[in-house]
Amino acid sequence: MGGPSAEREVSLSSGRECAAALRAEGFEVVTLDAAADLAERLRADPPDVVFNALHGRWGEDGCVQGILEWLRIPYTASGVLASALAMDKQRAKAAFAGAGLPVAPSRIVTRSEARAAHVMPPPYVVKPNNEGSSVGVYLVHSDANGPPQLDDAMPDEVMVEAFAPGRELTTTVMGDRALTVTDILTDGWYDYDAKYKPGGSRHVVPAEVPGDIFALCLEHALRAHRVLGCRGVSRTDFRWDETRGVAGLIVLETNTQPGLTPTSLVPEQAAHCGIPFGALCRWMVEDASCNR
Repeated sequence: MGGPSAEREVSLSSGRECAAALRAEGFEVVTLDAAADLAERLRADPPDVVFNALHGRWGEDGCVQGILEWLRIPYTASGVLASALAMDKQRAKAAFAGAGLPVAPSRIVTRSEARAAHVMPPPYVVKPNNEGSSVGVYLVHSDANGPPQLDDAMPDEVMVEAFAPGRELTTTVMGDRALTVTDILTDGWYDYDAKYKPGGSRHVVPAEVPGDIFALCLEHALRAHRVLGCRGVSRTDFRWDETRGVAGLIVLETNTQPGLTPTSLVPEQAAHCGIPFGALCRWMVEDASCNR
């Protein structure tokens, strides 16, 4: 849990929740704030299983997964390749498009290029290519006077993606099963605060959408999970422009380490399907392995 990424605080919250749930399920749990000495600490006292509650770079992009494969310690969630592929938004979208999944047009440019001029007609979104939780996301409106003045903390390469209007939908995949669909309601942009602060967003589970859209979300999420080679639990996010019907549904991204905090979507969907949080965490531990 924890680690050095921009999503450190979310990861600490996920870690605390999962540790408490696993202890209640009868497991002996040691929490470990991931730092530069992570490999040495794991080698010195190897656990039976690592429950990976890290989010963002280093913990969700294949790096920690590589360490655990090298040490031959079973771990939860996706393996090295799927984690690295899902974290690289542009390459993941290429894989989705190749499998026939609908995605929004996008391109990778330098931070300087994105600052200098509109690289595509507004409205569009600018975001890091390899972060999650809406970290560093800029929405450029159709009436914007000029390009966004990106913060210097943004990586040198960013993704510029055509803005997809409509509703925010999401689906959890657990093993080989897509659970349900959530409609995420917020008063503004679904940013970091809307995702993690209490009251920042409202979740309708199951989503009140037409049956064909609901079924497509389940189908697309399961296909995205398989196309990337994910294991364990993943969550795929969508935008749906209801004025366009089925043609208005697009896949945004797949999260291989979705949040497990009190306001997170995966525990809500699991509970809706009759899977309490403790049982969800137990399933993830029992599903753990190497060679993922």
